[in-house]
Amino acid sequence: MNHHIVLRVITKILIAPIILFGLYVQFHGDFGAGGGFQAGVIVAVGFILYALIFGLRTTQEVMPLWVVRTAACFGVLIYAGVGVYTMLRGGNFLDYDYVAADPIGYAIAGQHLGILLIEAGVGLTVAAVMVLVFYGFADAAGPIDDKDW
Repeated sequence: MNHHIVLRVITKILIAPIILFGLYVQFHGDFGAGGGFQAGVIVAVGFILYALIFGLRTTQEVMPLWVVRTAACFGVLIYAGVGVYTMLRGGNFLDYDYVAADPIGYAIAGQHLGILLIEAGVGLTVAAVMVLVFYGFADAAGPIDDKDW
């Protein structure tokens, strides 16, 4: 793939805006359309594009399999952790009113923080699982490297 210099340059230019747009969708999801799932897919697309252009081995050097698996597990732990925390504070599972220090006076702040944490967990899990699915399919299909092009 070394002879496809235009694709490599364009990919290097596009990776940062793709991930930045994913973060925008992640943090704008509290106020409008978007959220964790959409942001996770967008961020995963950045890494999948990198793998398609630079090869699977290079991508797994940048983002090893153990890092992706850990990220997927950590996202689920964030999601479940918020729910368990609200239960320990006396509310129901994922009752965002109990996320803030004072559930009565800070209900809106607690809801905002709770949704932000939940969406972060979902976004991290979705991005990691999408990359894991790609790794699985790419490994099953055979090597995706420079020589394939």
